[in-house]
Amino acid sequence: MNVNARIRTLPFLVALTLAVPAFAAPKAANDTITKPVKTVVQSVRYEKDLKALENLGGEQQGLFLLGDEWTKATDAQRKEFIQLFHSLFAKMAFPKVRENFKNLDSITYDEPQVTGDKALVGSTIFINHPLKKQEMKLKYSVEKVGSAWKVVDVSVLGDSMLTGIRDDQVRPLFKEGGWDGLLGAMRTKNNELASVKLK
Repeated sequence: MNVNARIRTLPFLVALTLAVPAFAAPKAANDTITKPVKTVVQSVRYEKDLKALENLGGEQQGLFLLGDEWTKATDAQRKEFIQLFHSLFAKMAFPKVRENFKNLDSITYDEPQVTGDKALVGSTIFINHPLKKQEMKLKYSVEKVGSAWKVVDVSVLGDSMLTGIRDDQVRPLFKEGGWDGLLGAMRTKNNELASVKLK
Protein backbone atom coordinates (compact mmCIF):
# COMPACT_ATOMS: atom_id res chain seq x y z
CA MET A 1 0.00 0.00 0.00
CA ASN A 2 1.54 3.38 -0.99
CA VAL A 3 1.55 6.47 1.21
CA ASN A 4 -1.40 8.11 -0.59
CA ALA A 5 -3.51 4.98 -0.19
CA ARG A 6 -2.66 4.85 3.52
CA ILE A 7 -3.68 8.49 3.96
CA ARG A 8 -6.96 7.89 2.14
CA THR A 9 -7.64 4.83 4.32
CA LEU A 10 -6.81 6.57 7.62
CA PRO A 11 -10.00 8.69 7.88
CA PHE A 12 -12.07 5.58 7.22
CA LEU A 13 -10.31 3.64 10.00
CA VAL A 14 -10.67 6.56 12.42
CA ALA A 15 -14.36 6.87 11.57
CA LEU A 16 -14.83 3.13 12.02
CA THR A 17 -13.04 3.16 15.39
CA LEU A 18 -15.17 6.07 16.61
CA ALA A 19 -18.31 4.40 15.32
CA VAL A 20 -17.82 1.21 17.34
CA PRO A 21 -19.11 2.68 20.64
CA ALA A 22 -22.16 4.01 18.78
CA PHE A 23 -22.93 0.50 17.53
CA ALA A 24 -22.36 -0.93 21.01
CA ALA A 25 -24.56 1.59 22.82
CA PRO A 26 -27.92 0.41 21.44
CA LYS A 27 -27.07 -3.20 22.34
CA ALA A 28 -26.25 -2.19 25.92
CA ALA A 29 -29.48 -0.18 26.08
CA ASN A 30 -31.45 -3.11 24.66
CA ASP A 31 -29.90 -5.47 27.21
CA THR A 32 -31.01 -3.12 29.99
CA ILE A 33 -34.58 -3.25 28.66
CA THR A 34 -34.74 -7.03 28.14
CA LYS A 35 -32.98 -7.87 31.42
CA PRO A 36 -36.09 -7.59 33.66
CA VAL A 37 -38.07 -9.78 31.24
CA LYS A 38 -35.38 -12.47 31.31
CA THR A 39 -35.08 -12.16 35.10
CA VAL A 40 -38.83 -12.64 35.60
CA VAL A 41 -38.92 -15.67 33.28
CA GLN A 42 -35.89 -17.36 34.84
CA SER A 43 -36.96 -16.52 38.40
CA VAL A 44 -40.43 -18.01 37.89
CA ARG A 45 -38.94 -21.07 36.21
CA TYR A 46 -36.59 -21.78 39.12
CA GLU A 47 -39.10 -20.91 41.89
CA LYS A 48 -37.55 -17.59 42.88
CA ASP A 49 -40.95 -15.92 43.09
CA LEU A 50 -39.92 -12.91 45.17
CA LYS A 51 -37.09 -12.11 42.75
CA ALA A 52 -39.58 -12.20 39.88
CA LEU A 53 -41.97 -9.85 41.72
CA GLU A 54 -39.16 -7.32 42.28
CA ASN A 55 -39.02 -6.85 38.51
CA LEU A 56 -42.73 -6.06 38.08
CA GLY A 57 -43.96 -2.46 37.90
CA GLY A 58 -46.66 -2.47 40.58
CA GLU A 59 -47.57 1.23 40.33
CA GLN A 60 -47.90 0.99 36.56
CA GLN A 61 -50.00 -2.16 36.83
CA GLY A 62 -52.28 -0.53 39.39
CA LEU A 63 -52.77 2.51 37.16
CA PHE A 64 -53.64 0.29 34.18
CA LEU A 65 -56.06 -1.86 36.20
CA LEU A 66 -57.86 0.99 37.98
CA GLY A 67 -57.36 4.09 35.83
CA ASP A 68 -58.56 7.30 37.52
CA GLU A 69 -59.51 5.42 40.69
CA TRP A 70 -55.81 4.64 41.18
CA THR A 71 -54.90 8.32 41.31
CA LYS A 72 -57.73 9.00 43.80
CA ALA A 73 -56.66 6.19 46.16
CA THR A 74 -54.73 6.75 49.37
CA ASP A 75 -51.09 5.67 49.60
CA ALA A 76 -52.15 2.88 51.98
CA GLN A 77 -54.76 1.58 49.50
CA ARG A 78 -52.28 1.60 46.63
CA LYS A 79 -49.60 -0.11 48.71
CA GLU A 80 -51.95 -2.87 49.88
CA PHE A 81 -53.33 -3.38 46.37
CA ILE A 82 -49.84 -3.91 44.93
CA GLN A 83 -48.89 -6.32 47.73
CA LEU A 84 -52.09 -8.36 47.34
CA PHE A 85 -52.07 -8.27 43.54
CA HIS A 86 -48.48 -9.49 43.35
CA SER A 87 -49.08 -12.15 46.01
CA LEU A 88 -52.17 -13.48 44.23
CA PHE A 89 -50.52 -13.31 40.83
CA ALA A 90 -47.49 -15.26 42.04
CA LYS A 91 -49.57 -17.87 43.88
CA MET A 92 -52.01 -18.46 41.02
CA ALA A 93 -50.05 -17.84 37.81
CA PHE A 94 -46.46 -18.84 38.60
CA PRO A 95 -47.22 -22.54 39.29
CA LYS A 96 -49.04 -22.78 35.93
CA VAL A 97 -46.08 -21.20 34.15
CA ARG A 98 -43.70 -23.65 35.84
CA GLU A 99 -45.88 -26.53 34.70
CA ASN A 100 -45.57 -25.31 31.10
CA PHE A 101 -41.82 -24.93 31.53
CA LYS A 102 -41.33 -28.59 32.50
CA ASN A 103 -40.77 -29.42 28.83
CA LEU A 104 -39.06 -26.15 27.92
CA ASP A 105 -36.66 -26.44 25.02
CA SER A 106 -35.53 -22.84 24.54
CA ILE A 107 -36.54 -19.18 24.70
CA THR A 108 -35.61 -16.47 22.22
CA TYR A 109 -36.01 -12.70 22.65
CA ASP A 110 -36.50 -10.06 19.96
CA GLU A 111 -34.91 -6.64 19.96
CA PRO A 112 -37.11 -4.28 22.01
CA GLN A 113 -39.33 -1.75 20.28
CA VAL A 114 -38.78 1.41 22.33
CA THR A 115 -41.06 4.46 22.50
CA GLY A 116 -39.77 6.91 25.11
CA ASP A 117 -39.99 5.28 28.54
CA LYS A 118 -42.01 2.32 27.26
CA ALA A 119 -40.96 -0.71 25.26
CA LEU A 120 -42.28 -3.99 23.87
CA VAL A 121 -40.12 -7.12 24.00
CA GLY A 122 -41.19 -10.04 21.85
CA SER A 123 -40.31 -13.57 22.90
CA THR A 124 -40.81 -17.07 21.53
CA ILE A 125 -40.97 -20.05 23.88
CA PHE A 126 -40.33 -23.48 22.42
CA ILE A 127 -41.94 -26.34 24.37
CA ASN A 128 -40.76 -29.86 23.51
CA HIS A 129 -43.69 -31.86 24.91
CA PRO A 130 -43.58 -35.64 24.30
CA LEU A 131 -47.00 -35.51 22.62
CA LYS A 132 -46.69 -32.22 20.76
CA LYS A 133 -44.07 -29.58 20.14
CA GLN A 134 -45.36 -26.09 20.87
CA GLU A 135 -44.24 -22.60 19.99
CA MET A 136 -45.67 -19.75 22.08
CA LYS A 137 -45.25 -16.13 21.06
CA LEU A 138 -45.38 -13.57 23.86
CA LYS A 139 -44.99 -9.83 23.98
CA TYR A 140 -43.90 -8.13 27.20
CA SER A 141 -44.69 -4.49 28.00
CA VAL A 142 -41.93 -2.85 30.02
CA GLU A 143 -41.66 0.68 31.40
CA LYS A 144 -38.82 2.73 32.77
CA VAL A 145 -39.34 3.40 36.47
CA GLY A 146 -36.66 5.75 37.78
CA SER A 147 -33.42 4.33 36.39
CA ALA A 148 -34.68 0.75 36.02
CA TRP A 149 -37.02 -1.01 33.60
CA LYS A 150 -39.93 -3.02 34.98
CA VAL A 151 -42.24 -5.60 33.42
CA VAL A 152 -45.84 -4.34 33.40
CA ASP A 153 -47.83 -6.72 31.19
CA VAL A 154 -47.52 -9.73 28.92
CA SER A 155 -49.64 -10.60 25.90
CA VAL A 156 -50.09 -14.15 24.63
CA LEU A 157 -51.44 -14.44 21.09
CA GLY A 158 -52.39 -10.77 21.28
CA ASP A 159 -54.38 -11.09 24.53
CA SER A 160 -53.15 -8.80 27.31
CA MET A 161 -52.97 -10.42 30.74
CA LEU A 162 -53.76 -7.16 32.53
CA THR A 163 -56.71 -6.37 30.27
CA GLY A 164 -58.26 -9.74 31.12
CA ILE A 165 -57.70 -9.27 34.86
CA ARG A 166 -59.06 -5.71 34.73
CA ASP A 167 -62.21 -6.54 32.77
CA ASP A 168 -63.05 -9.89 34.39
CA GLN A 169 -62.10 -9.25 38.01
CA VAL A 170 -60.89 -5.82 39.10
CA ARG A 171 -63.57 -3.63 37.48
CA PRO A 172 -66.57 -5.78 38.53
CA LEU A 173 -65.31 -5.98 42.13
CA PHE A 174 -64.58 -2.25 42.27
CA LYS A 175 -67.92 -1.33 40.71
CA GLU A 176 -69.71 -3.40 43.33
CA GLY A 177 -67.81 -2.39 46.45
CA GLY A 178 -65.25 0.34 45.74
CA TRP A 179 -61.81 0.11 47.32
CA ASP A 180 -63.10 -1.67 50.43
CA GLY A 181 -64.86 -4.33 48.38
CA LEU A 182 -61.92 -4.87 46.04
CA LEU A 183 -59.27 -5.10 48.75
CA GLY A 184 -61.57 -7.23 50.92
CA ALA A 185 -62.07 -9.77 48.12
CA MET A 186 -58.32 -9.82 47.45
CA ARG A 187 -57.54 -10.37 51.15
CA THR A 188 -60.03 -13.25 51.30
CA LYS A 189 -58.54 -14.92 48.23
CA ASN A 190 -55.01 -14.41 49.51
CA ASN A 191 -55.95 -16.04 52.84
CA GLU A 192 -57.44 -19.01 50.95
CA LEU A 193 -54.06 -19.45 49.28
CA ALA A 194 -52.08 -19.12 52.51
CA SER A 195 -50.67 -22.63 52.06
CA VAL A 196 -48.95 -21.54 48.83
CA LYS A 197 -45.63 -20.15 49.98
CA LEU A 198 -43.63 -17.70 47.88
CA LYS A 199 -39.90 -18.32 47.82
